Amino acid sequence: MEGSTLGDAELLARHVAGDPDAFGELVRRHRDRLWAVALRTLGDREEAADAVQDALVSAFRSAHTFRGQSAVTTWLHRITVNACLDRVRRASSRRTSPVADEQHLDALIEPHESAEAPAERDELHRELLAALATLPVEQRAALVLVDMQGYPVAEAAAVLDVPTGTVKSRCARGRARLLPLLRHLRAGAAEAAEAAEAKAAADGPSSLPAAGPSADGPSAQRPPGQRPVAGSRRNRTEGTSVPPTGSTQDGGGHR
Repeated sequence: MEGSTLGDAELLARHVAGDPDAFGELVRRHRDRLWAVALRTLGDREEAADAVQDALVSAFRSAHTFRGQSAVTTWLHRITVNACLDRVRRASSRRTSPVADEQHLDALIEPHESAEAPAERDELHRELLAALATLPVEQRAALVLVDMQGYPVAEAAAVLDVPTGTVKSRCARGRARLLPLLRHLRAGAAEAAEAAEAKAAADGPSSLPAAGPSADGPSAQRPPGQRPVAGSRRNRTEGTSVPPTGSTQDGGGHR
């Protein structure tokens, strides 16, 4: 499609001019990030899907009001965040049920620390969404944009249509509320990692001989008078043959 080579602003202008495909290309480009913002803000997949749908309908109908004072993606995110905030304000009783204080977690606010296995990361993500759902919606939206989506503060301020100082203060207050919960889950994650390492050490081939002279060198124990077999060396743990090295002492190392 020709539109795939056009910029966002040109696509939006073509949509306003009557191009039937232009807006669909914009949606294709940006729907994943819009969905991520909505899901993290609302914490519920159905609510997020409805909010994105509301936002796209609104953008479709109001495209003629776009003045180019910000990027099209910023404009789309602003409409999406506003749709999320509207849904929260209209139906606060339908938010994701908050978990008890001792279960809250903010591990994904710092993504570089999320090195756990995929299943554990999924659990951390669910806990984070539940924790975010307990914050005031304005703090939540600021944290989602800045700490989870990676927006600069100035761009997040443009999306939320508030001063940069307001974004900073909302993020600071939200982080302060989540910090004790983050400490709790970090401790739990550390204990889980230690248990996994201990299990791996117990189940692993702990008696596997090391490569080099110690495997079949002069210090290896053999019955008196028995010479090493030149054609292969036996792995004493697994009982499988491995290729011989250049000398019976393994002096040259593996190449």
